[in-house]
Order: sequence, then structure tokens, then C-alpha cells
Amino acid sequence: MKNALGQAVIIENLTGAAGTIGSTHVARSPPDGYTLILGHWQTHVVNGATYTLPFNVVDDFAPVSLIADCPVWLVGRSSLPAQNLPELIAWLKENPGKATVGIGGAGGGADVVGTYFQKNTGTRFQFVPYRGAAPIMQDLLAGHIDLTFTQVASALAQARTGQVKAYAVMAKARWAEAPDTPTSDESGVPCLYASFWHGLWAPKGTPKNVIAKLDAAVVETLADPAVHQRFIELGQEPWPRDKQTPEALAMQQNAEIEKWWPIIKAAGIRAE
Repeated sequence: MKNALGQAVIIENLTGAAGTIGSTHVARSPPDGYTLILGHWQTHVVNGATYTLPFNVVDDFAPVSLIADCPVWLVGRSSLPAQNLPELIAWLKENPGKATVGIGGAGGGADVVGTYFQKNTGTRFQFVPYRGAAPIMQDLLAGHIDLTFTQVASALAQARTGQVKAYAVMAKARWAEAPDTPTSDESGVPCLYASFWHGLWAPKGTPKNVIAKLDAAVVETLADPAVHQRFIELGQEPWPRDKQTPEALAMQQNAEIEKWWPIIKAAGIRAE
């Protein structure tokens, strides 16, 4: 966005507590358009139901634009006997509670999606918490765990080389960079959708003209063919032009809260 805005854009990685530390910082920052958050499904949907936060994930932010979409993949160790999603579900039902699924800590995205998967398929498995996606993938490659739910971007290279089995992409359409992986719809589990989408927010109270300028910079940047291609290579798909608006981001966030919060609360999922 630095070219569109004509000034430097500094990336500050405020890690910790599934993005709540960075979110808190932005929520408390001056609403002048100079401090933003590149948030996502975890920070601005899931965390609102799994954490006790010092801010409101909706009311304390001003939406700027949807940025990119990244569907969730269900991937397994290469030695699993199941060759496709129906066979995997059958195997899980034959071995209830025995399979292990790597998650990035209690209350994380994989925990929520895994719970959602169990509910919709009638399966049961064990969650194994880790401190991030990298050690999960390491143990999956080594065969220490059976499965994980992850962003396409996190497992694309390993799936392409056959190091892991990609059972399904949890989206309405196949992923362009992994056309051989069927959707859950195609695999007989309809409407099983989950995505780690990203958006850009400012603190609440940011003037509308500032939001409009930031949104215009997003639109200009994502229209650059080189930027668009780089997103795709990283497993991220920029949202269509008509979704690159504050209104579309607000609608996406609210729709996802309506879907996921009841699932999270019914399962009693809480962050550690």
C-alpha cells in the first residue's frame, strides 16, 4: 500500500495470545488512520467468543476492506490408510477417539474447525495442542499425529510433494493452486465451510474520509497483477473488487460471528 499512499507502511508484528495483544493495541490507538490491524477470522471472530477481551471485536474497530481469503484444508499424514474424505470419515468412526489432530492451542482456529467437523460428521478424535503451525506440520510429516486443519498456505508445498494427504478444501470451490483436492461438498459432506480470511481495520472513530482513502489504497494495490499473483502463490486469494469495501468487511464479520459463536459456545471452547 506504500505506493498508493505515497508513504512508508511499517509492519509491526505484535504477537501473542492468538492476536489479542495486537488487536488490543490497535483498539486503543488514536483513530487517525495511522495505526491499523491486518486482522482475520481468528482475531475478529473466534477470539470474541473464546477470550475475555478488553475490547469489542466489532464495536471498537472501523472496517476498511476485505483483503484475502484462505480456505481451511484437512490434511493427514501420508501413511493414513484413507485415500479420500469418505474413507477418512469411515476410518475415524471405526476408531472413535483414537485419531490425533494437531491444533494451535485450545481455542485456536483448528480447535474450532475440528469441533465443527466432528459435529457435522459424527466423528470423534483427540486434540493435541501445539505452539503454532510449524511444529504441527513437523509432527504430521514425522507421523506423530494423524491430522490437522490448516490454512491452504501452510500445507501447499507438502501436499504437492506427497508428504501429506490433502483430504478436502473446506470451501465452495476447489483452490486454484491445488485443483486435485476436492471440496467437502464434492466429497459428500455438504456445506462444511471454513476460511481463514483477512481484513483491514482501523480504530473506531476513524473519520470516514480517512477510511475511504485507506480503502482506495487497498483497491489500487490488489489490482496490481504482480501483487495479486504473489497472494495466490502464498495460498491467499484476494477478494473480488466488489468485496473490497468497509461494508463488505462488516457484513463478512457479522455473518461469521452468527455462524461460529454458537458453535464455539455450545462446545464450551475457551482459550488458554
